[in-house]
Amino acid sequence: MEKTDLLIIGSGPGGYRTASYAVQNGLQVTIVEKGQPGGTCLNAGCIPTKCLAHDAEMRLAASTLYATALPLDFTKVMERKEAVVGQLREGVRALLSQPGITFLKGEAHFVSAHVVEVNGEQIEATNIIIATGSRSKMPPFLKEAEIQEQPADARHIVTSTGLLSIKEVPQRLTIIGAGVIGMEFASAFAAFGSEVTVIEFMKECLPPVDSDIAKRLRKTLEKRGVTFFMQSAVKQIVPPAGKEQPAATVVFDRKGKEQTVETDLVLIATGRQPNVEQTGLETAGIGFSPKGIAVDDNMETNVKGVYAIGDVNARQMLAHAATFQGFRAVNHILGKKDFIRLDIMPAAIFTYPEAACVGKTEDQCKAQEIKYTTRKGFYRSNGKALSMGETEGMVKVLVGEGGEILGGHAYGAHAADLIQELAALMNRNATLEEIRDIIHIHPTLGEILQDALI
Repeated sequence: MEKTDLLIIGSGPGGYRTASYAVQNGLQVTIVEKGQPGGTCLNAGCIPTKCLAHDAEMRLAASTLYATALPLDFTKVMERKEAVVGQLREGVRALLSQPGITFLKGEAHFVSAHVVEVNGEQIEATNIIIATGSRSKMPPFLKEAEIQEQPADARHIVTSTGLLSIKEVPQRLTIIGAGVIGMEFASAFAAFGSEVTVIEFMKECLPPVDSDIAKRLRKTLEKRGVTFFMQSAVKQIVPPAGKEQPAATVVFDRKGKEQTVETDLVLIATGRQPNVEQTGLETAGIGFSPKGIAVDDNMETNVKGVYAIGDVNARQMLAHAATFQGFRAVNHILGKKDFIRLDIMPAAIFTYPEAACVGKTEDQCKAQEIKYTTRKGFYRSNGKALSMGETEGMVKVLVGEGGEILGGHAYGAHAADLIQELAALMNRNATLEEIRDIIHIHPTLGEILQDALI
């Protein structure tokens, strides 16, 4: 039986970056992956989606400059996406081949709390990190098998993974769900020329983002031609019935009235669910539910020496959250103190314009009866934004009674960069008084944040 200091199941951002960090700190690591190195984020999530978002933004910018819609070569768009993914995948492979790391292609199953079987061989590990990620969550009326059973060349329902593999832009695309995934694809495919409809159960899109910002972003997408049906529950998807009815029909209830939308393709974007099946967690005695593996603030499960990071614990389903949860787990293994603030977790939505957030929303402050003031800065009054032709956007900062930053939300060009600056300041507990004295380069978009806090 082979032995290792640390066994990691899954090679997504949480898995591969944690493996590298552990080796740098003197541990021998074995990492197991049943799919492609890089996990969902690299192969069917963050990276390929951002490739499409970038090409969509470039297309919109060019169309604005030339005052006409330019022709689209979607084949080249998808080829570029594959090239980027391939290059980064090779980078992950190289990282996992460094001394101290053993990379195994295969499926891991727990034999006991600290013994895992891979490809018929057993490995004993002093510590184990489960980083098996998540998959698309199906709405109540649909089962995953119903999507898989469709012929690939005639598929009328897809998840985000399927949409990233299509060969041509659908004339009509209906998206169920207005969260991060739904909004990013709505923005990109509207730019590619699809007639996009978004159906969402909640009152507003993007629940993690301040509702003021979310509403403004939704209105911006509506101006670009995206149709939204909010507070609407999809009841069924009627498949195409041949030449007489070549389109699928989405049936949904909106405020007590049944409505329908005909579409060429339906994207299921109703969230993600943790991959807690098939690894034998029960055998190891690890506590979990369909909502994820239960962990403490060190990412340790109820079994000593066994940790769970990233989407599989469902605390914060973000690639960078998985990475830093992994660092926290390794630090706990080593007895090493860190200053990672998992309570301050910035996030971005790569629509056009993009959006980003960190900390509390205004609705949360009201619900928790936290006293606050609101500060706002606008792109339309910023010199750099005007020179870029990016005047649509706003930064909103929530400030507590003591001058502490409670949260920040933005939409507009490079919103993620502005919120990242705010996240860094929040990590150091900077107050409004201190932030006001930080000099910003002129002309930059960063001055929008500065203006908001004056």
